[in-house]
Amino acid sequence: MEGGILLPHFSKCGNPGVLYTFAWCFFFTSKEITNLARLDNLKDLCLNDPQYEPSPVCHLCNYATHVLYHIPQLQRLDTYDVSSKQIKELAESTVMKKVMYYNMRVKSAQRQLEEGLEKLRERKFKLQKLPEERIKLFHCHIKHLERDLADLQASGKQQTSMSKSFDGEKSNCAGENSDNAAEEINLERQFLHKLDCVRTRIAFWNKKLEEVEAVYQLEVKKQKKASKLAVQFLLTELETVGNTRFEEGSPSDSWFNSCYDLILSRFCTWDFKPYGITAVKVNRVIRVHNRILRQKFEEKFQSFLEEEELNDSTNNRKKLEYLFYVLNPEAPLKKKELIQILEEGFQETQKTSGIEEAVSLSNSLSICECPRIELFQNQAKSKGDFEEPYRQGKVIISKVFLGNKAQAREAEAIIQANFPGVNSVYRPRCLPPNATSAAGDGTVTEPENSKASEVCSSTEFRNCDCSLRQCEWFVFDSDLVLPEYVVEFEFITSVKVETLFSSLSNVVSEEGRRNSAGFILSQDLQCDEQVLNMEPVVKPKPRIVCLDEKTIFAVAKTNFYSKITVLNLHGNRLSKLRDISRLLGLRKLIISFNEFTSLDDVYHLPNLEYFDASHNHVITLEGMRGLSKLKHLDLSWNQLKKTGEEISVLRRHMPMVQNLNIKHNPWHKPASVRLNVIGQLKTLTQLDGVPITEEEAAAAARFIVDSRISQLMLRERARTDTEKIRVLSVLPAAKVLSQMSKNKLDIFGSNWFTLITVLDIDGQHLSKISNLEKLENLRWASFSNNNLTRIEGMDSCRCLEELTVDGNCISNLDGISRLSKLMRLSANNNHLTSLERSVFDNLTHLHYLSLENNRITSLVGLQKTYALVELYISNNYVSSNQEIYHLKGLNNLVILDMSGNLIVWKQDNYRLFVVFHISSLKALDGVPVEPTEIENSKDLFGGKLMSDMVVERLGHSDFSKMQELNWTASMIRTVDLTPPEQFKNITNVNLQNNNLTSFSGLIFLPNIKVLCLNYNHIESILPRQKPSSHLTNRQLLHQKVTSSGYGQQGASKTSRDAGLNESLLPIMQSLEVLHLGYNGISNLALLQIGRLKNLKFLFLQGNDISQIEGLEGLQLLQELVLDHNRVKMIGENSFTRQSSLVALHLEENRLREVNNLQPLVKLQKLFLGLNKIQDLFELEKLDCLPCLKELSVYGNPVSRKICHRPLLVFRLPSLQVVDGVTISAEERARAEFQLLEQQAVPPANSPIDCMFPGLQSAASKPCTMRITSLLGGVSHLYAPEFAVPQAVDDATGSETNKTRKSKNAGLGTSHPRNVHAEIATRQTKGASAALPGHGMSQSGLSRNNLSLLSQQEK
Repeated sequence: MEGGILLPHFSKCGNPGVLYTFAWCFFFTSKEITNLARLDNLKDLCLNDPQYEPSPVCHLCNYATHVLYHIPQLQRLDTYDVSSKQIKELAESTVMKKVMYYNMRVKSAQRQLEEGLEKLRERKFKLQKLPEERIKLFHCHIKHLERDLADLQASGKQQTSMSKSFDGEKSNCAGENSDNAAEEINLERQFLHKLDCVRTRIAFWNKKLEEVEAVYQLEVKKQKKASKLAVQFLLTELETVGNTRFEEGSPSDSWFNSCYDLILSRFCTWDFKPYGITAVKVNRVIRVHNRILRQKFEEKFQSFLEEEELNDSTNNRKKLEYLFYVLNPEAPLKKKELIQILEEGFQETQKTSGIEEAVSLSNSLSICECPRIELFQNQAKSKGDFEEPYRQGKVIISKVFLGNKAQAREAEAIIQANFPGVNSVYRPRCLPPNATSAAGDGTVTEPENSKASEVCSSTEFRNCDCSLRQCEWFVFDSDLVLPEYVVEFEFITSVKVETLFSSLSNVVSEEGRRNSAGFILSQDLQCDEQVLNMEPVVKPKPRIVCLDEKTIFAVAKTNFYSKITVLNLHGNRLSKLRDISRLLGLRKLIISFNEFTSLDDVYHLPNLEYFDASHNHVITLEGMRGLSKLKHLDLSWNQLKKTGEEISVLRRHMPMVQNLNIKHNPWHKPASVRLNVIGQLKTLTQLDGVPITEEEAAAAARFIVDSRISQLMLRERARTDTEKIRVLSVLPAAKVLSQMSKNKLDIFGSNWFTLITVLDIDGQHLSKISNLEKLENLRWASFSNNNLTRIEGMDSCRCLEELTVDGNCISNLDGISRLSKLMRLSANNNHLTSLERSVFDNLTHLHYLSLENNRITSLVGLQKTYALVELYISNNYVSSNQEIYHLKGLNNLVILDMSGNLIVWKQDNYRLFVVFHISSLKALDGVPVEPTEIENSKDLFGGKLMSDMVVERLGHSDFSKMQELNWTASMIRTVDLTPPEQFKNITNVNLQNNNLTSFSGLIFLPNIKVLCLNYNHIESILPRQKPSSHLTNRQLLHQKVTSSGYGQQGASKTSRDAGLNESLLPIMQSLEVLHLGYNGISNLALLQIGRLKNLKFLFLQGNDISQIEGLEGLQLLQELVLDHNRVKMIGENSFTRQSSLVALHLEENRLREVNNLQPLVKLQKLFLGLNKIQDLFELEKLDCLPCLKELSVYGNPVSRKICHRPLLVFRLPSLQVVDGVTISAEERARAEFQLLEQQAVPPANSPIDCMFPGLQSAASKPCTMRITSLLGGVSHLYAPEFAVPQAVDDATGSETNKTRKSKNAGLGTSHPRNVHAEIATRQTKGASAALPGHGMSQSGLSRNNLSLLSQQEK
């Protein structure tokens, strides 16, 4: 069966008890498949069965996805099992992504339209500025003249009354009075004449305003039309599942230039000369990609090729031609018809065209456009249009296969029956004299195709023969006509007309030029000056700034409040009307051309009938009350915006007003203001100077009735569907269901309120949402393009999933806070200024939010909308980049549109900034996010600690109370806390576990005392400069290796680095504690640590430091930690200026010697554990530290020598702790005793000699006595099993000992306080009295000491 024909009938067979199976349905379009979705029980569909020829629709892209989405109950498709839930979800997610993509593009098109309209509005305001200023000037002049005229008339009446009271005056007085009266009458006539002239000028300028408005509306209409076409193109792409696409061309595209050349080649200047057209300009070319039509065209074309012989196939290809589609000028091509042609071809046009069964085409632009131009010119003349509408044109270029062709015959209809076996018929525009064929059959030879070389696009071709090549074509088979391009062009006329809304045109034009309506000539301004300078000339008066009793009496020319009936305060600088309510008899009050912003002082004036408050700055009428007799009210030229609120004040407190003027106010909904006012103020007879007719009053009454939600409205606009219709559309669900669903509401049933699930009340001028309390099951609602000021009355609609309130006057969203199931919210084109967290925190299911064209300044309310996928917030007032941080937690956010906000221009690298901080984004501002952008954003903003990040964490931007900055493990690479003055109270900074390579912006924070940068990659305080690119390889090598020999050999690297650090200026002078552990630091000099002049505590543990250098500037340093490094030795200049150092940590290094510690005179703690110190002799060197109290040498080879501790206790009297163990007084005494006992060793043959063999030879050896050999003999007191090997090793004089001896030969003389002096000192203090007796005399000890000293001197 032919599915494309029979499918609508099957779609009506919705019997739920029947299982449908379709096999080999010959479908051409994807839209035909969607009709199958109406068959609720369709389970098996086969359109591509191997046993049959596949349906053409199977060759379309996204075919399977399209079918599975629209028919979710399908179990088998094309013999494949598709019952899996995973397959259905995949198809649905794919379609949803496609819908999201096209929705984004539609939003982009609408945003571009809004931007264009904004430019038009700005241009309109600029054009209206001069007329408005002139109107204000003349209005002010009228007020002055009316006031002076009233004063003149009042003075005339006064003189008349005075003359009547003095009837006995002389005759000369009577003559003077008559002369004065004549002068007054003449002056009054002058006043009236000038008033008429001024009103004439006001009418002139009002007409200019109307002309500007008319041209503006025409331009708006053009832009909206173009935008709607672009949107319709996008919707067509979506609906056809991408099988019909539209591509915008540019001059860089070859096909664009081909179309441009084709238009020019088929444009004949002489054909258009009668219309004043000299040339044509191509503005836009759109390429059409229609898979379905192209497939049909190629199949038909291929069939022709197969029918012809092989040698004629080339001839068939020559029959391909590009022709223009000829439109009927009486029925211009509308948007819907254009889309239908581009999507479905010319099938429908064949049915409706004037020539039956043929598609009308032409190879000439003249044949297509001249009838249309004539029609539009005639219409423009009759209507008096401001511009030539025919100048803008549009043409469809189609690829046509002419096939078998024949010439049209006169008086014979062009139908297939009259031309059997013919595919196309042509009709020449003009026949040449020798056109008749030689056969004499009356036919005409085929016209030649126009060539580019024969183009007649200039007036130079006076002998034009274009008409000989121009002809109309009629193709019978519409499948042989493939629409490929849509070209929008513009005709250029001989007389250039300057358009009013051209960006280059001036408001005031010159005489003699042809201009469109709305332009102002300089002579108009001269005429204004002449009118203003007419007699009588208005004399300036002093302006009143403050109104008091004295001023009121002076203006009213009376001394009693009760006698004041008229008060004219026009043209002053008043902003308040104090004590005006005391004028109970006041009937007329004029306060125009002042500086009032409110009129709350005007109240309880029971007799006031006339009130003129025009030309002020009034923004609200709130406060006006008690004006029960007011009949005339002028509020024009103010700043009133809120229609509903102002009308409510007028209705309640001014019930008798008859004449009201509210023109030239920036009303929010200006189109509906007049009907709204007339409908609510029943006593009005005139509004804005225009009388109110009965028809208008009746229309206003209907307007008010229709602006309330009634049962009748619910019946017409409500639906009861429980599921959304599966269509590919970006429209709100309520709009789609209201247009497509037939499940209308029956209000006569019971509980009909609970059945309503869909409500579409768009464009009904609603001022309030009411009567929805019983709609508990409402799921999709739309209230767009109304007059709503807030969302209310929807608390009971707890099932609402989608809400659309575009195009209203809503200022807050408080009314939706209880709609916890809301998934989609659209509130575009409203007056929102903020997004409250209390509203959005409850919307946990919200995944679509559109708030475009509002006045939103902050995004803080969206922090917890974790389900949000799409966010459109373009054209708002978001200006700070910290607002982006509020969106960082939205991990599902895929589409974000913030174009038109201030942040786009203020934030450097705005796009990369947003892409970096919202990593889930796939599209930003309507443009997909490219992988390169992600990488660039990481390079630019990765690890950058900025003020906005601090604000995000704190929740505010007040840094004055911030004393600590703790930002660990955040991959920070740079710090940019600006301005640094805001962070002046920060004293502690912790940036551990980051990626810093320098101190970066931290150096600008003025008061940092403690800085922790452990586990980073610090190379230097300031970023290191890269090597200059112009240096040679030899120079670069010299920078790395100082002994390379290049240039002059300078000082050593250490001395150079030291000098460099000294010459650099100090920084961070408040810093006292610095942690730089585990940074991979290898060179302290390059670190430039010496610039921190006031540093007291420096921690450098866990680095790769091998040489202690670059500390010259740290003269106040008290503690230095260099544990777990690679230090092998302490250099001569390592601690030259660290006289204040109290604690030094050198554990877990590679030290073998302990040298150059003499400058550390205040050192109290020294930690040398886990090094490679082997000799006890190295420990002797520590006696240069007079204040040392704590020492650690554990983990060194020397610590295995048990005598190292007594030696340290004995040598360092100030020492209190060794290896974490406190030295007691008993231990110190025992150490002294051991040394004294060892010194008392007798000569050979004594009993002791027998106990310690080898000791005698060691003591009598003729070399310098070392303390290690002496103490080796007393080690038996602690560990007898270890004493002998140690003593033997030290006494044998091995090569190792010789080497150490030669290296430290002079150390004994450098320490005057040696072991002998220590023993002598202890003896003088009576230390020997406490020693146990060994039969050693004091004299013997002295002799032994002398012998030892003599050996040392040798």
